[in-house]
Amino acid sequence: MLDKLKTVEARYSQLEARLAAPETYDDPALVAKLNKEQTELQPLVETYRAYQAAREELRQARELLSDPEMRQLAQEEAEEARARQEELEQRLRILLLPRDPNDGRNVIVEIRAGVGGEEAALFAHSLYRMYAMYAEGRRWKTEVDSLSETELGGIKEISFTIEGEGAWSRLKFESGVHRVQRVPETESGGRVHTSTATVAVLPEMEAVDVQLNPADIDMQVYRASGAGGQHVNKTSSAVRLIHRPTGTVVECQQERSQFQNREKAMRILASRLYEAQQEKISSEYTQQRRSQVGTGMRNERIRTYNFPQGRVTDHRIGLTLYKIDAVMNGELDELVDALMTAHQAQQLQESAREG
Repeated sequence: MLDKLKTVEARYSQLEARLAAPETYDDPALVAKLNKEQTELQPLVETYRAYQAAREELRQARELLSDPEMRQLAQEEAEEARARQEELEQRLRILLLPRDPNDGRNVIVEIRAGVGGEEAALFAHSLYRMYAMYAEGRRWKTEVDSLSETELGGIKEISFTIEGEGAWSRLKFESGVHRVQRVPETESGGRVHTSTATVAVLPEMEAVDVQLNPADIDMQVYRASGAGGQHVNKTSSAVRLIHRPTGTVVECQQERSQFQNREKAMRILASRLYEAQQEKISSEYTQQRRSQVGTGMRNERIRTYNFPQGRVTDHRIGLTLYKIDAVMNGELDELVDALMTAHQAQQLQESAREG
């Protein structure tokens, strides 16, 4: 590990030197590339330098242990330096884990009402509101791509894009079946009903990221319906794409022009096909070893929202929070942080076994 860190630090020093050279700035594209690499390496290098400093403090404190007058103070300093060194070493192991290549991407979130009729549709709307409020709290931008509503304000199906730094890295564990237990507004007897909604979180892909043959795609245009301004029913601006080899159907109706809707639909189609490829790889991999936080497959029940008891339980990591109102209002960080930590722990275990 230390050899690898020395190599990384040497590379960081090279980047610093090149960015300090005036001639580098003759090439703006090169400057952007070097800055990006430096930003990616900075947390690792800073942690490594702090680790080296803690090692040096520990060495100096141990040298003083032989001095009777300094022994007690040196013992305290040595213990503090050792604890700091261990903490920094663990942080370095996490920073050295393979990075998810999609962590810098925006996400497409798709929510579909599952079992439970109208109550499932109302729950799907609650989930959309929860993610939209979480995005707003992190200053991410949310944009609805397609929407199918019920007469009572529920959502049969919705697709929306969340744009912002860290969107994929923080939301990628939300894919799966979400279950709600509550008394529906339509229930006169006060009985608790169980309903479900399915969430799929996809990294937003450009069409060039996935092999798409235009000859395999049929495009249909139609008039948009529902909210969206006065323009919606005047022109056939909504777009439906059908990918014949897989039968995948994508719709986009929220933009004002047919061209914009087609461009957005192509990105969603690319994201869906990419996810299908990843699920195939994941299912083959998990036959041999199952990840602690689950595969993210859509048929996997991941979380229960129990309103009568005021609790939210994530079944993958056994975490229960008694703060359902806060969670439904978009306060997801405690859940997200716990899932990210569990995923890192699993990666560390796997790298230790492979090492």
